[in-house]
Amino acid sequence: MTAQPMALAMLGTVLSLPALAAGEAEAGMRAAFAKCRATADVTERLACYDRLAAHLAPPRFQGRLTAQTDLFEITAPTVLRYESDGPIFVLYLKDAAGGIVQNLHIGGGGSATHRIDTPGTYSLQVSGSETWRIWLDPAP
Repeated sequence: MTAQPMALAMLGTVLSLPALAAGEAEAGMRAAFAKCRATADVTERLACYDRLAAHLAPPRFQGRLTAQTDLFEITAPTVLRYESDGPIFVLYLKDAAGGIVQNLHIGGGGSATHRIDTPGTYSLQVSGSETWRIWLDPAP
């Protein structure tokens, strides 16, 4: 195979990867919904659907590299859920005065959570090496 057809074949493989990943994600979501549907206890079934809804919600904040969010207010315990696509991700939860309440990080990409128990006004300072997403979910 010459260089040009080989490059085209490799490009076709690379371009099909997102579709494959999307198909796997869709299959995983179908299985998760089926599991919720099969849950006999009404309270647990609702909690199962609530967990799925949280994972399907768009992020409250998203970006690439470094950013400082506007102030936001929480009125009840909240789960700060965050994920990063890069090897470096540092997140500072700050109070209304700009003081650091919590230093959070992910090494090597991935996702994590932090529970904010105290209602108040906060902001986030993000330092990442790639794209990132942050959600503010009601605490269970």
